[in-house]
Amino acid sequence: MANKRDYYDVLEVQRTASKDELKKAYRRLARQYHPDINKNDGSDERFKEINEAYEVLSDDDKRAAYDRFGHAGVQGAGAGYQDFGGFGSMADIFEEFFGGFGSRRRRRGPRRGADLRHDLTISFEESVFGTEQEFDIRRPEVCDRCHGSGAEPGTQPSRCSTCNGTGEVRRMQQSILGSFVNVSACPACQGTGEVIINPCTTCSGRKQVQRTRRLKVRVPAGISSEQQIRLTGEGAPGADGGPPGNLYVFINVKRHDLFQRRGDDILLNLEINVAQAALGDEVVVPTVDGETKLTVPPGTQSGTVFRLRELGVPHLNSSGRGDLLVMANVVIPKRLTEQQRKLFGDLAETLGKEVIPQREKGLLNHLKDALGDALGLS
Repeated sequence: MANKRDYYDVLEVQRTASKDELKKAYRRLARQYHPDINKNDGSDERFKEINEAYEVLSDDDKRAAYDRFGHAGVQGAGAGYQDFGGFGSMADIFEEFFGGFGSRRRRRGPRRGADLRHDLTISFEESVFGTEQEFDIRRPEVCDRCHGSGAEPGTQPSRCSTCNGTGEVRRMQQSILGSFVNVSACPACQGTGEVIINPCTTCSGRKQVQRTRRLKVRVPAGISSEQQIRLTGEGAPGADGGPPGNLYVFINVKRHDLFQRRGDDILLNLEINVAQAALGDEVVVPTVDGETKLTVPPGTQSGTVFRLRELGVPHLNSSGRGDLLVMANVVIPKRLTEQQRKLFGDLAETLGKEVIPQREKGLLNHLKDALGDALGLS
């Protein structure tokens, strides 16, 4: 303990140094004394010392204990090569400082196939009640003739002479810090480690062929646009014995002439005339389940919303349904017959011709309030 240098001196910073200043100092010194770069005697011990100092000073609790009690306050701290001050493994050091140069080998072996996408358009009613749809999709599949080897039956792929079957090539690269080995996929075999001398006549050595398949998907009740359904294993085939990817079916719901969807509720605009609004009426309204009767009470104002329970969209993956919200729209006739004009004239005399202004809120605000009440938003 007595032989250890002050951690601030090790990192060549002031005791008031911020975390950013500590990090900059650590990066500079770690780059300078890394044993794979600096071959001078003592660089290994210096590098351990730098990492130990940074591990302590970059941790608020350890730094506070060190500032108060010195090395005795952090006895046991400092993990040398094990932690690298928050950078992780030796490979992370190379990734951080040298942009990926180093001895990482290219991973080979079974690889999962790519995921595919298919867009499916359904009707409004199908989105409400669910449906089962068939569709065609063109996708890559393993060649039946060569069974995915790429070679003509009776022959085998050969080991790549460029990379000797490793699938990677190494090149020396010079930098201001010295020589580094850059590892990349072999350009001759594209990283597979083998070349095909006699390509399969069906797939031309590509190991896969494009085929059109007819698939079936069950669309659950209550689904909406932009939601997706996963068909496991229906994507592109894997490589080197890897599993296939998945197929994701993206749903697009057509617009409806009458209905609009808001959450699991359905909105319907109902037009009534002034007589129905004033006197009341029993009208027939359409729903996704068929027609139903709705009582319009006398004195109904334009913008009044009627809620018909359990006539909306089923809740996706659960029980129950939303509601049908019917908004009354009082239609004022633009053209009147002589008889209608006379009747409106007589009505006007009984009601008076004085225009009564809206004192508190405009009509638009009344419509918004009515809809808010119906939706439970007020």
